Amino acid sequence: MKKFSYLKSIPSYLSLQNIDTDMIIPKQFLKTIKRTGLGKSLFYEMRYDENGKTIENFILNKEPYNKSKILLAGKNFGCGSSREHAPWALSDFGIKCVISSSFADIFYNNCFKNGILPIKINEQVISELAEYSKRKEEIEINLENQEIKYGNKISKFDVDAFKKKCLIEGLDDIALSMEKISQIDSFEKEIKANKPWLLNND
Repeated sequence: MKKFSYLKSIPSYLSLQNIDTDMIIPKQFLKTIKRTGLGKSLFYEMRYDENGKTIENFILNKEPYNKSKILLAGKNFGCGSSREHAPWALSDFGIKCVISSSFADIFYNNCFKNGILPIKINEQVISELAEYSKRKEEIEINLENQEIKYGNKISKFDVDAFKKKCLIEGLDDIALSMEKISQIDSFEKEIKANKPWLLNND
């Protein structure tokens, strides 16, 4: 997982509320177990018509928003099923931060595990950031200081200390396990020496 500490981008604003994971990545694209290649199907039913043709006026199909790394979203973003393909699709598209007033819990936690920073902020700040999106102006995300900077304003946000550490250091679940590999090896050797019957498969 790539390290995350600072981000600067023009945000894309998707004001629709209660965007669920099926809207983020429809069920027909869940057959893969790869994390790559899903970006082209992100928000598929909003980005393409029934014939698969690009809907030009959808924000993520327009310049410069098709290169946005920050998504401003309506409340209760990521509700619905717990599919991890949703953050995979966002990440593969290039989204590294999602800002909303509220998230579904499972989606919120899955974001951290996949290198995406979900920021909970109040509706007033969302409205102010939306104006920067409309004007195609960049905003800044500083995870170390837990700040969103836009113009002369700074808004602070909360984030769990452990999740923050994982993003800054680029640690996913596998990397966290590998940090404890020496302890795991020592434990296995101790079990083998003192309780060998536990390892007997007969």
